[in-house]
Parts: sequence; C-alpha cells; structure tokens
Amino acid sequence: MSFSAIRTIATSAMMASQVQIQVTSSNIANADTEGYSRKIATQIATVTGSVSSGTAITAIASNVDKYLLRDLVAATSIQSAATISESFANSLQSLFGNVSTDEDGSTSIAATIADMESALSSLSGTPESDILANVALESIETLATQLRETSGLIQGLREDADGQIADTVTNINEALETIDSLNDQIVTATARKLSTADLEDQRNQALQTLAEAIDVSYCVSSDGTMRIATSSGTVLLDSKVHALSYDPAAIVTADTVFEAITVDGKDITGTLSGGTIGALLEQRDDVLPEVQDELDSLATGLIDALNVAYNAGTTLPAPDSLTGTTSINPSDSLSATGTTRIALVDDGGGLVSYADFDLSAYTTIGDLVGAIDATTGFDASVTDGVLTIASTGGSGIAIAGIDAEIGSDSAGFSAFFGLNDLLTGTGAADIAVAESVASNGLSTATLSAAASLTAGTQVVSYSQDFVRSLTDALSEDQSFAAAGALGATSTSLAEYAAKIVADVASRASGAETGLETAQSAYGSLSDAFLSETGVNIDEETANLTEYQQLYSASAQLFEVLNAMFDALLSAAQSA
Repeated sequence: MSFSAIRTIATSAMMASQVQIQVTSSNIANADTEGYSRKIATQIATVTGSVSSGTAITAIASNVDKYLLRDLVAATSIQSAATISESFANSLQSLFGNVSTDEDGSTSIAATIADMESALSSLSGTPESDILANVALESIETLATQLRETSGLIQGLREDADGQIADTVTNINEALETIDSLNDQIVTATARKLSTADLEDQRNQALQTLAEAIDVSYCVSSDGTMRIATSSGTVLLDSKVHALSYDPAAIVTADTVFEAITVDGKDITGTLSGGTIGALLEQRDDVLPEVQDELDSLATGLIDALNVAYNAGTTLPAPDSLTGTTSINPSDSLSATGTTRIALVDDGGGLVSYADFDLSAYTTIGDLVGAIDATTGFDASVTDGVLTIASTGGSGIAIAGIDAEIGSDSAGFSAFFGLNDLLTGTGAADIAVAESVASNGLSTATLSAAASLTAGTQVVSYSQDFVRSLTDALSEDQSFAAAGALGATSTSLAEYAAKIVADVASRASGAETGLETAQSAYGSLSDAFLSETGVNIDEETANLTEYQQLYSASAQLFEVLNAMFDALLSAAQSA
C-alpha cells in the first residue's frame, strides 16, 4: 500500500471521527432542548478501484419515525381539545354549584328555589306579616338575580371562548408562517447538500404547536416541503400560507351572531374540529348555548307559574291603577268564558263599588275594554299595546277571576292581560321582580268572589290559600319542553333546576374523564417518541469516548506513516 493511500485512509478516518464527535457532543448539549431529536451521522466505507480507500460521512439525520410523529400530532390535537373542554366544564359547574350549599357558602339554583318555597310556606301561615312578606320577596329577588347573573356568566364564558378563538387563529397563522419559512430553508439546504435535521426538528415542533390549535393533516413532498390542510381538506399551506381570518364579537349575548372563520374568503367555521379552536367553537356554539337554553326554560317556567298564581291576588291597600304586560290589539278576537269581577276599594279593603263582567258577551278585546271603561269609576284603555285600568276617584282596584277563562291557556282575566304579574322577563337573562311589586310589596290578599258584595264591607283580605297557591306553583309538576341536553319532561321547578345542575355536573365529569384519557394516550405516545428520538446521555457519553479513541487511532496512523517515511528516507540516504 502506498504512502498516499495510507495518508488518505488516515485523513478520512480522522475527519469522520471528528464529525462523529461533533454530532455526539451536540446531542449531549441538546439533551434537554425541547423538540430536539438525536442526530446520527451516517458513515460508509469508500472504495477506489475495488480497494478500500478509507471512510466518509454521507449524511447527518434524525431518527424520527414518521408514523409515530403522525400519531403524536393527532394525540396533541385531542389532548388540547380535551383540556379546553375540561376547563370550560369546570367553570360552568362553578356557576351552578351543587344541589346543596357549597363550601364557600353559595347555593345552587335548586337550593335557592327551595329557600323561596320555605319563605313562602312560612308566609302562608301569617299572610298579614310584613316581615315574612319582605323575607319572601327577598327570596324571590335573590332567585331572579341568581338566574340573571348565571345567564350573564354563561354569556361571559362564550365571550371568553370567542376571544380565545381569535387568539388561536393568530397562533395558527404564526405557526403556518414558521413552517413555511422552515420549508424554504430546508429546500435550500437540501439543494446545497447540507444537513436539514435541525431544521426538520424545528418544523416538527412548529407542527405540534399548530396541532395544539387545530386538527390538521400533512405530508412532506420529495423536495422536503411540508404541505398542510385542515382535517376536512381545506388547504392551509402549499406553496404559500393560506391564513385564517376572524373578527371576534365586541359583546356577546344569547342572540349574538358570530362572524365566520374564513380562508381565502371561504367560510370554514363548520368544518373546523380538534385542537383548541375546535373545542372553543364547540363550547361557544353548542355546549354553552345548550345550558343557556336549559336555564331559560327554568326561568320561563318560573315566570309563567308564579304569574298565573300571583294574578289572583292583590296588595292591601290595593293600587289605584293596573297596567298589563301582555301585548294586545283591541281588534283581536276574544275567546273567553266565565265571569271576572273588578272592584273599587278603600285603603282598608272596604268596598266602594264593583262590577261583574260576563266575558262570553264580548267578541273582541276592544269590546271588553270598552265595557270596563263605560263603568262608573273606571278608566280602561289599550295604551302602547297593553291594557291599563285606573280608578277615576282615587280608590284602589282589585280583581277576582271567579270562573273566568280566556285564550287557549284558559288563563284568568288578570293573568291573561298580565295586570298583576310578580315577575317580568322572557328568560334567564332579563327575569326580574315586577317594578310594581318591588315598590308596593308582595301581594298576600284577594278580592272576595262571593255571589254579591255590600258596599262598606271589607272585601279585600289577607289569604292563606292565595299564598299557598304560590308555594304550590313552585312544587307542582309542570311541563317543560326539550331544552339543551334535557328532554321534554313534567316536573317541579326545583326538580328541573336540580336536573340542570346534574347535567352540568355530568358534563364536567365527562370532560374530566375525557382529559384523563387524552392525557394518557398523549403521554404514552410522547414517551414512545422520546424513547425513539431522544438523547440518552449515558449512551452518547460512551459513543463520545469511542469516537475519541477512533480519532486517536487515526492519528497514530500518521505517526506510523511518518516513521515509515523517515525509515525509507534514511535508507535512501545510506545507499
């Protein structure tokens, strides 16, 4: 073997060992660097004319299993979505509490209804008690406030979700830009025959960041470019980034219509799934509105039940005017039977005068209003679409339905027109104690329904039966249409409220279980990926020692070569 051949072999061995030492040292230095994968220098034997001529490093690459990476990316999306769902479920559960009093002293809506039933039950024994009436009214106001606040907090959670959606869209676009930039760098490095392993690590890290935000599919083309689409097929990155666009709502209410999430002007909101954005959309558009529907169903059931019962009563002293809440038109036909009584009374409930109206005698609402207005002492009119009945002489006005039935619901006269409502509102967001009740106090009296009344006698008096009817309205079964996750049912208000609390608790439990499952799957895949691609310090240290020894052995070849050359030179000089 010639000196030149020995020098070539020794040089290639030293250079290969030096590269191996550099790669191994880099592995050790980056052992704790997030996203870093162990690099491997591919070394081959070189042959010249069928004779070994040394060794060479042909590539520096990562040992990344593409199938394991794909599974890890999918698991990342699932875990991210499960984390969001669990977070919102816990927040939602904290709004509703438990059926019993919570440790922090707050109560669930079901418990608040039970407190209101208890207060009304106490009042029914002594309906003339101002103290008990105030306690009962406060309990009603507490429930209405709790319903409003809970509704507002639900919409607040939707607003939080909407804001996070906007932030997530920004994060998605930033991750796409990062991957696009790395694509360019990888293509350039490949063309220059440089290692792309570190760039691919960075790109895989950016891919997982993207997967946290949205479920994606991806592929790597022959030139090293990564192409990305949503799981439904909308292209997000090919030769350029196709950025998502979204404008969050300024204020979120139950009636808010949200802007679309678009790509290149196309609405993709309904096709997005997985990751943070998929879970946020589900919370904002499905889960939270469902719970709001359940809460609204409870609120409207409460309003209807209490108002029907409460319209049978009056305050003592009676008010000098009554204004309805039901929108009406004088020309509307009137389908009614039975008799209603309207009386003028003094402050003590003594009769001034009264009139009984046979409801079946009137064809339209206007006919009935006209008949009341034509009665001495009454001023009746339809103003701003509602009925108003006022006393012309300053006396109080009291109404007794007797056997009156109006409309398809067979409501009493006062209940049909909403002349003495206890609660106002159309749902949980605006339920409130009627202003007249808040100002004048709770009605606990009724007008006598006796066959005939005598002027000067007391005809308005406190009524235990009337207050009990309010308690019964809370405890008796009523029909609830399907709302949210709750099917149509017939149950009491307190039991329906308990069903809502149970539904929210079930959602929280399911979300917790889902997160645990997602974390377990992600952990297993992450451990497998780390085992496949991570750096083992002990192994790399052993490799480093071996490569140093190989480098030293290669250096000794030069010493041998120098000794041989010196011996040959000495022999030549002696000849």
